[in-house]
Amino acid sequence: MTSESKQSLVLGDVEIIRVVEWQGAFAPARGLLADSTARMWQDNEAWLVPDHWHPDEDAAVMALQTWVLRSAGRTVLVDTGVGNGRERPHAPQFHHWQGDFLGRLAAAGVRPEDVDVVVNTHLHADHVGWNTHDAAGEWLPTFPNARYLIPEADDFHFGPRNSHGGGLRPDDRLMYEDSVAPVHRSGQAVLWDGVHRIDEHLTLESAPGHTPGSAVLRVASGGERAVFVGDLLHSPVQILAPSCNSCFCLDADQAAATRRRILEQAADGRELVFPAHFAGSGALEIRREADTFIPARWASWPASEATGGRRA
Repeated sequence: MTSESKQSLVLGDVEIIRVVEWQGAFAPARGLLADSTARMWQDNEAWLVPDHWHPDEDAAVMALQTWVLRSAGRTVLVDTGVGNGRERPHAPQFHHWQGDFLGRLAAAGVRPEDVDVVVNTHLHADHVGWNTHDAAGEWLPTFPNARYLIPEADDFHFGPRNSHGGGLRPDDRLMYEDSVAPVHRSGQAVLWDGVHRIDEHLTLESAPGHTPGSAVLRVASGGERAVFVGDLLHSPVQILAPSCNSCFCLDADQAAATRRRILEQAADGRELVFPAHFAGSGALEIRREADTFIPARWASWPASEATGGRRA
């Protein structure tokens, strides 16, 4: 069921609230999904436009959003967006970004001190930004009472022991230093691998490929199921063509295999799928069709205010 006062729905005993940090045209469609073809987008224009594709500019549409889960008496955040005031020279859309994420979180009824658990599905800059905030020139954890669940494989890959992602992308070092290292220093980081059970309804599972430690979060409560898949999906085109990776996937073969496995489980288990970056409805059920998958039903949310922010 849905609530009229905020974008929320309830699955069993778990409430899911959507908090959007930013939404808009992000990148050229086939720049984002290099293995996709123009035909894949054009043949599905009727349902890709306008929420997922702007054909006039051939731009993929995406959202940066945090999912708030209220489960077993605790408040859990799934990913924390891009954050304010970050040095991100190789991501000009979000370099020195300033938005009202904490205000949007408050409007959803969540204060920073209320958060019990933060889940980073992986350690890319647009999933960890609000892990911390700028406190008089020092990056400190935004959520002072939370445990931050961080995939161990990603913490190694993007951390100093691996020269911050092997030194291939300068933004990886900046991301780790401003959004992850402060959580370690505060003693709030919890590294995990394989399977990590948060409570009786929520379970984290490793789903590598996009990054070495990429994870999905499964929800099972009252006979209803959902899966938060992080960046396994950037566009609905990848549901139709699971072999299509995004330009951000570090291990293409593993990412494609993991994507197909998670989609198979979602279709067979009738799980509601929550990708990290889908605009529009943001979540959907899928079903099998021959040897691939198609969108079956999009989640229904109350109307929300326009989203956005400004650069400093």
